[in-house]
Amino acid sequence: MLDSDTDTDSGPVVATTKLVTFLQRVQHTALRSYPKKQTPDPKSYIDLSLKRPYSLSTIESAFDDLTSESHDQPVPVETLEKFVKEYFDGAGEDLLHHEPVDFVSDPSGFLSNVENEEVREWAREVHGLWRNLSCRVSDLVRESADRHTLLPLPEPVIIPGSRFREVYYWDSYWVIKGLMTSQMFTTAKGLVTNLMSLVETYGYALNGARAYYTNRSQPPLLSSMVYEIYNVTKDEELIEYCYVFLFVGKHKVVIRDANGYDHVLSRYYAMWNKPRPESSVFDEESASGFSTMLEKQRFHRDIATAAESGCDFSTRWMRDPPNFTTMATTSVVPVDLNVFLLKMELDIAFMMKVSGDQNGSDRFVKASKAREKAFQTVFWNEKAGQWLDYWLSSSGEESETWKAENQNTNVFASNFAPIWINSINSDENLVKKVVTALKNSGLIAPAGILTSLTNSGQQWDSPNGWAPQQEMIVTGLGRSSVKEAKEMAEDIARRWIKSNYLVYKKSGTIHEKLKVTELGEYGGGGEYMPQTGFGWSNGVILAFLEEYGWPSHLSIEA
Repeated sequence: MLDSDTDTDSGPVVATTKLVTFLQRVQHTALRSYPKKQTPDPKSYIDLSLKRPYSLSTIESAFDDLTSESHDQPVPVETLEKFVKEYFDGAGEDLLHHEPVDFVSDPSGFLSNVENEEVREWAREVHGLWRNLSCRVSDLVRESADRHTLLPLPEPVIIPGSRFREVYYWDSYWVIKGLMTSQMFTTAKGLVTNLMSLVETYGYALNGARAYYTNRSQPPLLSSMVYEIYNVTKDEELIEYCYVFLFVGKHKVVIRDANGYDHVLSRYYAMWNKPRPESSVFDEESASGFSTMLEKQRFHRDIATAAESGCDFSTRWMRDPPNFTTMATTSVVPVDLNVFLLKMELDIAFMMKVSGDQNGSDRFVKASKAREKAFQTVFWNEKAGQWLDYWLSSSGEESETWKAENQNTNVFASNFAPIWINSINSDENLVKKVVTALKNSGLIAPAGILTSLTNSGQQWDSPNGWAPQQEMIVTGLGRSSVKEAKEMAEDIARRWIKSNYLVYKKSGTIHEKLKVTELGEYGGGGEYMPQTGFGWSNGVILAFLEEYGWPSHLSIEA
């Protein structure tokens, strides 16, 4: 039966704030008014805050007067800019620089195995970038939260950088990896405390600390952050924080195998079915070809769900790649999400044991074994030697029977994410199969691991490589006892370090992503300009240098 114009998506939606809704109107007017080549970043409007003493109602009235004659038409750019300057504080002005209390320019024993002086000096500069990215939320945000889209947080933050002027959930894991190398333990603990404050307020760690992110989370890595800090400091203070958004409800899916056994796994599922406020014009244009409200709402939910995955956007989420309108993220059971959840279960089990809760630990060990069994049954593909995402045949509301043809046989870096898990990378026979598959996959490029083999123009596809995927695969291979896996890990890490170094020397910055098909080139594609800073990139560079060092005789120049 065809959808009617009155059918709507009945899935859950978390309402946004009045300020976010109004700022979307300002964003729309701005993007209609500027010449195409001068179009500002739509996020910069959603990140504005109200200038005192004006109230939201006063500013709305002034905006209605400004646009009363235009009726969805452009307004003069000078007039719009004057309005924004008069009534708003600029994006990011409510986030203040904070000098980290635990930053030391050259910590004792810092990267002692980096023998090459050129690399060592660069590593000190990367370490120094934490000072640039360290901020605290203005007290004004706590006093008048409804005047800001930035959310109040109790501790200082490390932001990714550039347009990302707020803390992000999954980025923080790799930031913390780097902070451990930089011996900035107080800052790292503060990041966890901030995320926990979001869990306490909203019930889960948000995508990011903004009012427009309350409808979705990100890859569940909070317990892994606590584990990383404990592993270095042996400080048990944070262990009580090891509960997280467990991806239940709409996130839960059940796949029945040939023996009638039900495997419980998880998918991403954003609680939103409208254009994302930070990119609403982009989303509306993308959905303009759909004829019914239901089609548009489903598409918007799949877009927001891809953003929840952290991998926005990629052909992984498309039924008919690279056609962007075939995004169907809620229909994918992703390998890497379930890797994060498996690690969460293992980390919580470990930390419950540390805190003396053996029963709780046993419960999470049992859950981890059930999920690991599902990896073998639902995701593993023996012929490919890798784990493949699984396409749901239905809405995911009911259990469905596993079908081989529902595995996505396209090659992605995420297919190799399970190697990150110790119980998997300790299986020598399995590791040998995975090493062979990765070697023959086409993913290993001159500067690291490709995200996919498809150049779709989306940023989580070829020719880009991203710090999180490099770290997960390199760490997993490196922990294996298989010689070839260890050698492959070190080789990939050195390629990644070298390319970041060359990009830094050329541009003076660390980038969000790299173009890994060439040494010394930063990545592009997607819905915004390439970003610099950059939190997780800095973290993985430092973590790799700590693990592998850099011999004095080995040149880092091209």
